[in-house]
Amino acid sequence: MRKSLPFVSLFTGTLFISALASGQQSARIAWATTDVQQQNGNWVYLRQLNMDNGQFSDILLNGAADKQTPYDAATKKPIEVLDPKIADRGYNPLPAFNSGVAALALDKKNNRLWFTPMFIDQLRYIDLKTMKVYYVTDQTLTGITQKSSDQGNIVTRMVIASDGKGYAMTNDATHLLQFSTGKNISITDLGTIVDDPANKGISIHNSCSSFGGDIIADDDGNLFVFSARNHVFKINTETKVATHLGSISGLPGGFTVNGAAVTPDNKVIVASAMEATTYFYVDMKSLAATPYAIQGTVWHSSDLASSNLLKSGKGGATVTDVIGRNTPLANDHISIYPNPVTNNQFAVQFNQLEAGNYTIIVTDVMGRQIIQQQVSLSGDNQTQLIRLNAATSRGVYLVKVMDQSSKSIYSTKVILQ
Repeated sequence: MRKSLPFVSLFTGTLFISALASGQQSARIAWATTDVQQQNGNWVYLRQLNMDNGQFSDILLNGAADKQTPYDAATKKPIEVLDPKIADRGYNPLPAFNSGVAALALDKKNNRLWFTPMFIDQLRYIDLKTMKVYYVTDQTLTGITQKSSDQGNIVTRMVIASDGKGYAMTNDATHLLQFSTGKNISITDLGTIVDDPANKGISIHNSCSSFGGDIIADDDGNLFVFSARNHVFKINTETKVATHLGSISGLPGGFTVNGAAVTPDNKVIVASAMEATTYFYVDMKSLAATPYAIQGTVWHSSDLASSNLLKSGKGGATVTDVIGRNTPLANDHISIYPNPVTNNQFAVQFNQLEAGNYTIIVTDVMGRQIIQQQVSLSGDNQTQLIRLNAATSRGVYLVKVMDQSSKSIYSTKVILQ
């Protein structure tokens, strides 16, 4: 990867303006980092992919141009010099994409494209109204400027989740980073991702199976990691538990998943930075890949970003939303203990609920039902013991309570230890 590239125009006027003129079109656009050549390994050029017809735009931004003027995200003043200590391996930290970018996240609410260069420890964004580039200078992203030889502490995955916050993750999954996207930007290291015991030896931390790739988010508070080795993990942002869903089938040899984007019709497109004659759709139920036709040049891409969330079929409400609502039912009338669950059993406590028949349903992270139990309430306070099969795998489970009309009135996540 070259450390500097010749200057080209920051954007091509008419194409860029037409592409961003309508907010309704933004859901149909994925942003991609590519090279100026079809395959060369310098991931510093920004393009748009029209997901409806598979057409790429011309180069919209040369992120390695040393004639760019970056701005401070807090003060909005031009930046003339940056501390070279935030960059590793001799890269100049001033150009926006210098050292290459493999982590993009499209922020629909604020009309920003967030990113971080691979060897420069800084969170940055592009204001898509003006195409000005802003750097978060008052805090580093990971706090690790020295990048490891196996690239384990490099950030290559980033997304805006259903809670409106950004999430980024290092290759080795020892740092799940959360950042706010509004006026006052703050970065929080949520810590290490934990493997679900049901993963059967496929670890989110394994360099052979799980480094690289991209992240997408669903409308139920979950993240989905697509590794460069084509494995897929589902991560609960509350528990930080990663469940291995399987590996993608139907991809050609040499295809590495480096970018993933959700389409408006709830499909997932994956792109490769390596061998690729086309992109692919991935069915999230079967993890089977089918070709997605690119019109014209198939640009190898190190990352994709769209504003769409994967629809979970749960009405778009996250578990955090359900628990956090200011209603007596969620806060006062139902509780579960202990959590984490020990000895394969837990209690559901009902307080001052209307008498009648209720249903308790426990499902795994794939939505498969583990147990369903009826309970008849007759008094002000009542406790129902739920016993799980001894063979139930350790991990994260969703507990729902349905009322007499089969309406969900409470849900929460529990961890089975």
